[in-house]
Amino acid sequence: MSAIVFLSSLLGLIALGLPIAFALMFAGVALMLLTGQFDAQIVVQNAVAGADNFVLMAVPFFILAGEFMNAGGLSKRIVEMAGAFVGHLRGGLGYVAICAGILLASLSGSAVADTAALAAILVPMMRQAGYDPARACGLMAASGIIAPVIPPSIGFLIFGVVANVSITRLFLAGIVPGILMGLFLTVAWWFVARRQQAALTPRVPWGQRLRLLGQGGWALMLPVIIIGGLRFGIFTPTESAVVAAAYALFVGLVVYRELSWRKVYECLLSTAQTTSVVLLLAALAMVASYMITIADISGQVGGWLSALSDHPMILMAAMMVVVFFAGMVLDFIPIVLIFTPVFMPIIQAADIDPVYFGVIFIMNCSIGMITPPVGVVLNVVSSVGKVSMAQATRGIAPFLLALVTLLIALILFPELVTVPAQWWR
Repeated sequence: MSAIVFLSSLLGLIALGLPIAFALMFAGVALMLLTGQFDAQIVVQNAVAGADNFVLMAVPFFILAGEFMNAGGLSKRIVEMAGAFVGHLRGGLGYVAICAGILLASLSGSAVADTAALAAILVPMMRQAGYDPARACGLMAASGIIAPVIPPSIGFLIFGVVANVSITRLFLAGIVPGILMGLFLTVAWWFVARRQQAALTPRVPWGQRLRLLGQGGWALMLPVIIIGGLRFGIFTPTESAVVAAAYALFVGLVVYRELSWRKVYECLLSTAQTTSVVLLLAALAMVASYMITIADISGQVGGWLSALSDHPMILMAAMMVVVFFAGMVLDFIPIVLIFTPVFMPIIQAADIDPVYFGVIFIMNCSIGMITPPVGVVLNVVSSVGKVSMAQATRGIAPFLLALVTLLIALILFPELVTVPAQWWR
């Protein structure tokens, strides 16, 4: 009964147009009224506790690092460097997008920022070369959602806080699955590019390639610093976010000299706006999370799934189906905040590795960002690439299929996540 009241009140308020953060809070209040435990102080205390978390300090710094990278020329040089090495191949600009998407993902944990940067640079080039604009935009969107899986990842940060799972382990476990996303997209693009009648980009001489590699080397050092620092215990995930922001600021101001103080101010302002949305969600979601625990909704859902508890693979598949369909109507962070406290007790009872679950869960949430009708990344690429939402939806189809295929493969063969994760320990 409690689960039905929570879901019906949450979905009903969202359908009425109430912001998701407040819909989560009022859904928690509905559970309080149902159980006769309404207390305004509990609401306030949990909301404050939701935002008062040291690890969440990493969120604004990773967002700021992404802003500095886009404004300071790091993203542009990554694209130029990738283009120098694979741009001359048949369908070369598509391979550039995938390579650049992987590299940008290792610099910024934001799918929206990476997609906007890729689409702004590459979609006009692909349109001019004769590629189908819808397919080009679809590829940009699919490449952009690698960002929440490869560290540094804002999604892993939030999941780790809510689920009480090691963020460092999540970061390191996401590397191989993120690269696999790029490989599956490469295969999908190979099939798509065979039907594209597009002009070939001239081969870049090795001298120019080395020059572009040298220019992009400053940007490539950032993931090395972050992964190396985490692996060897030099700094925590929160501290790595500060390092990333400071490094991106230094390179943009001193090395590439594309960051002006006016742009720095604009980056800070954009970061504050985005952070306020994320932290408000985290704060008010804690009210719902608290009442989910008190009302034992996890136990109720666990009862529904109890028949699958002896079959971890089927249990994972069932939960991922729920998350996939939730991704069609909810944004990335609300899915993480809503489903993590519900699923984690079930995962622990079924003896499933929480790090493995976290990687698959965050990947599925990322895929939700390119599934209509909500698809926030689809909306971004539609706007930046100047195509209709219907065209972007058509363009994403083969790449969405490739990513769903990978998700199924990771559920069937969990060793693809768990074994590489051991390499970094």
